[in-house]
Amino acid sequence: MVKINMMNSVLKMTTQSSNPTAQTTQPLIALYCGSRCGNKAIYKEKAIALAEGLADLGFGLVYGGASIGLMGQVADAAINHGAEAVGVIPEFMLDYEIAHNQLTELHVVRNMHERKAMMAERASAFVALPGGLGTFEEILEIATWGQLNQHQKPMMLYNVNGFYDALIAQLDHAVTEGFLPAQHRAKLIVCTHADQVFNVLKNLEAPSHFTV
Repeated sequence: MVKINMMNSVLKMTTQSSNPTAQTTQPLIALYCGSRCGNKAIYKEKAIALAEGLADLGFGLVYGGASIGLMGQVADAAINHGAEAVGVIPEFMLDYEIAHNQLTELHVVRNMHERKAMMAERASAFVALPGGLGTFEEILEIATWGQLNQHQKPMMLYNVNGFYDALIAQLDHAVTEGFLPAQHRAKLIVCTHADQVFNVLKNLEAPSHFTV
């Protein structure tokens, strides 16, 4: 593992076989969100408010490590409110997802699988904010891992401005058509307000080991 100082961040080239020592002291919430801010101000506003609220409750965040889009906004908001922030970014994405340079930890990994596995391992819970294909894939994969009993951590869709209405309808349709068991659909909690996210997290315990 190679370490490079980037201002206040510690940049680590982390391989799957390495076991880096965590520098964080707070429980971390995985925030999946876009590398863009979207076309409406509400997406940025609600993302910032969520990150600030998590910080006020004593949670840090683990996310995709970028300084752009909603990813950059949640990291800035958390850091400015005194929370710890861990970024995980694949090496090949450094050229176009500019890495955040003020994080508690910044891990540069070899590929997307290692990124998702590290985020899953470090997180106590998962929240998907608005985003694109990567965000959809991340929350649905973590929901699949939950269905396969690879973890028991809370998973939430933060449905800002009805952004996830179509996805929620598709998931419910999969239940109706007999492809998705209702008990597994129920594990993906839909939250329309940040307070609903906070209520899920209030009694959260430290995460157990995550199997991937």
